[in-house]
Amino acid sequence: MTTGTATRTTEARLLFLHAQTPVHPGSGTAIDVVDLPVQRERHTHWPLIPGTSLKGILRDACRPARGEDGNGKKWLAVFGPEQSNAEKHAGALTITDARLLAFPVRSLRGVFAWATCPSVLHRLARDLRMVGAADGRLEDALKSLDPNAVLCAKDSPLLVDGNDIVLEEYDFSRNGDCESIREWLAQNAVPRDGFTDVELARRLVVLPDDTFTHFAQHATEVVARIGLDYERKTVKQGALFYQEFLPTETILYSVVLANRSRSKDCSLSAAEVLEFVEQGLPPVIQVGGDETTGKGLCAVRLAAVS
Repeated sequence: MTTGTATRTTEARLLFLHAQTPVHPGSGTAIDVVDLPVQRERHTHWPLIPGTSLKGILRDACRPARGEDGNGKKWLAVFGPEQSNAEKHAGALTITDARLLAFPVRSLRGVFAWATCPSVLHRLARDLRMVGAADGRLEDALKSLDPNAVLCAKDSPLLVDGNDIVLEEYDFSRNGDCESIREWLAQNAVPRDGFTDVELARRLVVLPDDTFTHFAQHATEVVARIGLDYERKTVKQGALFYQEFLPTETILYSVVLANRSRSKDCSLSAAEVLEFVEQGLPPVIQVGGDETTGKGLCAVRLAAVS
C-alpha cells in the first residue's frame, strides 16, 4: 500500500508470527498462582506481543555486520538512533502490537484445532483495509458470518461422527464451512510449505467470541520452574515459580508501516525502508524471555497479502 501526498508516502505490510515453540511475552505482573503471566489486551483478555518488543527484535535481527558503514546508516535511518543520541531523528518504521489471529486448542480428534472467532476476523479485515489490501472474498464471508456458529471444513480431521467437534472438555456441533476464511489464512498467515498451510485450512475452526475468549484465557501452558540446590538436590528457597506460555502453533500478526527516512545522513523512501527490513529479516526470530531454553521461536512472514 502507498498513502499520503507527493512529499510523504507510507508503505504497509502485515507481519505474521507462527509459534514454533512456546512463547512468553511477559507482562511482569503476577496473577493469582501464575507468577509470570503473558501480556494481554485489557479489554479482550487476548494475548499479545507488544510492538515495542517486536521492534527491538527486528532491530537486532536486521543489525548489519560490523564494518558495513552503508548498511549501518540505513539501519539507523530505519530503526532510529541508539538511545544515547535518540534526539537526532526518529526511525522510519512503525510496528503495532502483534494481535492474536488463531489459537491452538486440544481436540478429541485430529490432535488440535486452530481456533479463531468473528471479532478477531473482523479486526483482521479492518487492518487489511488500513494497509490497502482488503480482500473481497474475505469481506463477503465476514458479512454473512453468524456470530454464534461453529464453522470448519466438512472434511476436517477434527470431526467426530461426521458433525461434532470436541475441544478440551466442550462439545460443539458444526454449523457450516468457512472456506474463504480458511483459504485466506492458509495463503497468507503461515509458510506455504505444502504442510502447514494445508493443515491450517483443514483444522481451522471459527468459534463464537465468548468461547474463543475462554480458550485464549484458560488454554495456555502454565509451567512450574525451579532452581535446585546443587549440593542437596532440593529446590532453593523461593526458587519455585509458575510461568505462562502461548502454546506452540499460536498465530499472531502485526501491522508494519514504513515512512520516508528522517535521517540527514541517509535518504530512503518508504519502499526502500521495507526492502531493508525484508532483506534483513530471518525466517525465524526469538520472541520473549527464556531464549536459552528454546522458548519463543517464531516463523515470520512480512507479507504483501493476497
